[in-house]
Amino acid sequence: MRYFLELAYHGRDFAGFQVQLNAHTIQEEVEKALAVFCKIPISLTGSSRTDAGVHAKQNFFHFDTELELGPKQLYNLNAILPKSIAALSLRKMPDDAHSRFDASGRLYKYYLVSSKSPFFNDRAWFYPYPLNLDALNEVASSILGKHDFTSFSKRNTQVKTMECNISRSNWAYEGNLLVYTVQGNRFLRGMVRGLVATMLRVGRGVLTVEGFSQVLAAQDCSKADFSAPPHGLFLEQVLFPEGYFGNAE
Repeated sequence: MRYFLELAYHGRDFAGFQVQLNAHTIQEEVEKALAVFCKIPISLTGSSRTDAGVHAKQNFFHFDTELELGPKQLYNLNAILPKSIAALSLRKMPDDAHSRFDASGRLYKYYLVSSKSPFFNDRAWFYPYPLNLDALNEVASSILGKHDFTSFSKRNTQVKTMECNISRSNWAYEGNLLVYTVQGNRFLRGMVRGLVATMLRVGRGVLTVEGFSQVLAAQDCSKADFSAPPHGLFLEQVLFPEGYFGNAE
């Protein structure tokens, strides 16, 4: 039987989402917890990879087991998982359901705080510089649609295409936080942080909107700015087609 496990996590103490050699990851901790709970090894497939230090309010794994599992087991699983990881839901799915390939999009948010705060020092980038919000939104709208984002991908990204289709891209204040929201069908390694840091150069008047467009068109990651730290970035939501979970238990 195939199950989808929905998670949220604080990424500070992890080297990313996917299992890596000699690194502490989200997948490693969840597989360890499931092995304790199920008393057999469980192999997980992740929906969306996040880099070291990046948080998630929602992400998914899927796995197969002969055991009959349900929402009642969430309490037991959460008791085993570390405090920085929470299991949100457990659903039985059709045998061919795939948490990565069936996802139709991902929604990310990047948070900035302009004044020192003990409550956001590990969840928002302290950025005490004046910014032009209109310029930020002008440059954010320039990436809507389908583009080659080679310039905003870290090197050695092993994917078949660097093209992504962006359906939402905007900056807005949420209380005392400045938030960049971006939604697309897929994202490249380091892409959101590269977009954020390079757009902020436009917001500060260091780079023009036209200059940003030239960075995008160059398809050269040495032209972009990747200085935005990981702790300000959240994977907010993994999107699936409407009704996808309608028959899930």
